Order: sequence, then structure tokens, then C-alpha cells
Amino acid sequence: MNARRTLFLALTAGAVSVSSPLLAATAPPPILVELFTSQGCSDCPPADHLLLELAARKDVVALTLPITYWDMLGWKDTLATDANTQRQKAYAKAMSRSGVYTPQIVVGGAEHVIGGHRDKVLTAIAHAQAQREFVPIAIAQGSGRVTVTIAARAEGQRSTAATIWLMHTLSHAKVAIGGGENNTRELVYANVVREMQRFGDWDGGEKNFTIPMRAEPGKQDGIAIVLQRADYGPVIGAALVALR
Repeated sequence: MNARRTLFLALTAGAVSVSSPLLAATAPPPILVELFTSQGCSDCPPADHLLLELAARKDVVALTLPITYWDMLGWKDTLATDANTQRQKAYAKAMSRSGVYTPQIVVGGAEHVIGGHRDKVLTAIAHAQAQREFVPIAIAQGSGRVTVTIAARAEGQRSTAATIWLMHTLSHAKVAIGGGENNTRELVYANVVREMQRFGDWDGGEKNFTIPMRAEPGKQDGIAIVLQRADYGPVIGAALVALR
């Protein structure tokens, strides 16, 4: 499958965890990198490997979002969700694209790159790091709950509201492929998004909330918080924590 082969679909149809806002404020802003991939796409394994590399960086929140629309190629992706697919379609609409493709990497909610093009992905990350607008997010754990603190808007920062996304992640997954274009291969993934929800809104002031800790070995063992303008616009805050 050519990486540029586009599936036209109806569009209507690092990793950093911190314990205090002060620490978050002095650390480099982590850049959100999202890989839309499929076990049924022969062009995707190099991008999956790149995501593993990015997941080890402290200045990046790297997430894998397996999609469903290549399940027709002879192998049903064991990690794909409709929510991941819909998020990619929403990005396409926000970026005025006519369709979606794999492997696609979206950097900072604002720039998309073919996932296997390592140099272009790294350039996009460096470009995102050059922008100065970011909001620190602190995540702490205790007593069976996760506490999230989103800092107030810095002086001089524009006041547009943003969406808070909550994502439950699986830090590591290894899948033996039994059919389709990657038949007989064993693929490895990092920080797979297993669930996501639009958790609420941020109005520019400090926001605190708690959520239950839901660590399920082999299913989900992490939480990512993403602060994003206009639902699917530029990402101005991201954090990922491994549950323990």
C-alpha cells in the first residue's frame, strides 16, 4: 500500500508527567505527536517504530491511535477504535483535507506529516517547539484517584477557550499479525489510545479535577490529558502519566 494512497471518507460520518505546576512551568513544553496507524497497512510499521522512539523523549507526548478503516484488507486491527478513526476524520475536516490516510502523524494538532518520513516528522516537532504559547498541566496520583491541574493562562497569552481531552492509554502492546498486508509480522506499539472523551472546557483560569484511577494490566495503564483549541485545533497543553 502506497503511503500516499488516500481513503476518501465522508467527514460527517516529551511524554511528561509532573507533580506541580511550578515544575511544569520551568520544563520545556511537551509537544503532542499523534500517529494514526493500522495493523492492516504495510506502510505503517516504520511509523510505528518511529513512534516508539518518540515515546522515549521527555519533550514529547507520543500517542498511537489505531484506526478501523483498513480492517477490510484481510486483518481486523486488534487495537483500533471508532473514536480514534473519528478523531482523524475530524482533523482532516479541520485542516480542509478531503480524506484520511495512514500512516499519518499530526504534530501539535496543527501539522500533518506522512508517518514514515522521519526527518519531516522531527522538523515538524522542532517547528512546534518554537511556538511559545503553552499551558502547563500537572498530574498527581494518590488514594486511587488522579488529580489534574491545568494552569491559568500566562500574562499576554490570548484568551481563546480550549477543549480538555481525557485519553486512557496502554503503554506497550505487541501484536502477532495473522493476515492482511502485514501477515506473519509482529508489531510493537507505544502509548496506544484505548479510550477517549471530551472531558470539559478550559476558560483560561486554573482548573483542577480528579478522576478515578483505572489501571488494567494489558488493557490500559496510563492517562493523557490534552488541551486543544476548537476541539481539533492547535494543542496548547499535553501530559501523559503512567498509572501505578
